[in-house]
Amino acid sequence: MIRKFLSPIYQFLHDSRAVGSILILCTIVSLILANSPWQQAYISFWDTSVHIGEHLPHTILHWINDGLMVPFFFLVGMEIKRELTTGELSSIKKSMLPVLAAIGGMACPAIIFLVFNINTPYSHGWGIPMATDIAFSLGVLSLLGRRVPLTLKIFLTALAIIDDLGAILTIAVFYTASLHTGYLLTAAGIMLLLIVLNLCKVQKPVFYLIPGLILWYCIYNSGIHATIAGVLLAGCIPLTRLPPLISRLHDPVNFFIMPVFALSNTAIIFPPDMLNAFNNTISYGILAGLVIGKPLGIFGFSYIATKLKLAALPAQTNWSQLLGVGIIAGIGFTMSIFISTLAYPEPARQITAKIAVIAASLLSGLIGYFYLVIKKQQ
Repeated sequence: MIRKFLSPIYQFLHDSRAVGSILILCTIVSLILANSPWQQAYISFWDTSVHIGEHLPHTILHWINDGLMVPFFFLVGMEIKRELTTGELSSIKKSMLPVLAAIGGMACPAIIFLVFNINTPYSHGWGIPMATDIAFSLGVLSLLGRRVPLTLKIFLTALAIIDDLGAILTIAVFYTASLHTGYLLTAAGIMLLLIVLNLCKVQKPVFYLIPGLILWYCIYNSGIHATIAGVLLAGCIPLTRLPPLISRLHDPVNFFIMPVFALSNTAIIFPPDMLNAFNNTISYGILAGLVIGKPLGIFGFSYIATKLKLAALPAQTNWSQLLGVGIIAGIGFTMSIFISTLAYPEPARQITAKIAVIAASLLSGLIGYFYLVIKKQQ
């Protein structure tokens, strides 16, 4: 009886569309609560003080963004390592198209954002439209079922992973405040220890976890964003441990950490005049960057790469489908919202950026989905 009741839930959670559906639901719930009679209590909850120590995060929201998101970046880091060593990015021939497409998909949105915001106080947000949300984009593509070839899904996965790597590097290099040498040197020492453990073929995860926690503490206090610790730790995990760790972390990250992140970071109070919220260069840059810049960069760089014979289209894939995937890749959501919190510490600018990211992600998802449906019917 219990198995019969739980079976549909189990099937849903292992459906590729589940993560995207849950994130959408969490976003809707958060936006409703933030603009309801419970607004004050809801917003105040995320700002509740959790003061454990002087050199640690001090509110629930900070603990989520600086602490809870570390396993997410750890998972992303392990997936990047797996793809680079044994997956779709393990050879130059396999990786050339998604690598070049991802570079175009990051460069064009950033340039478009700067066109709107160059020489303004908002120019620091150029990294916001660079990102692609892997869970949302694959969720939308999965809704198309057999109407798109498997090779196209593999291409989008590889592209999104490279995009994540680009976003991580962007955060580490461009969204870092003043650096503290002492903590950085200690972090470097911990990294050296982790590399030695890897070279000595130490397999038990616990031997990496304890130094990993110290690494997080040092990086958090060094000035570099704390989530980078997750990526650095992932790079030191032995290859043989990647599959079980990825499998073990997949559900907690996708069905707990990301929904909590969505709830806490979309607690946005809409301004009375919503149209005016879009009437600024931050919104123009993000909307144009994600909705236009992403497909333009991905399609354009892919087309040039094939014409120069540097790469070839995936099997059973045509240019219309590649353009559709480029549009869907404009779903920036999780990573774009995350970067907006780093780019704009001021609440007003942050809210403007988040509203634009949500709107652009919604537009990209809808346009990309219906474009591929129409093209398939033709």
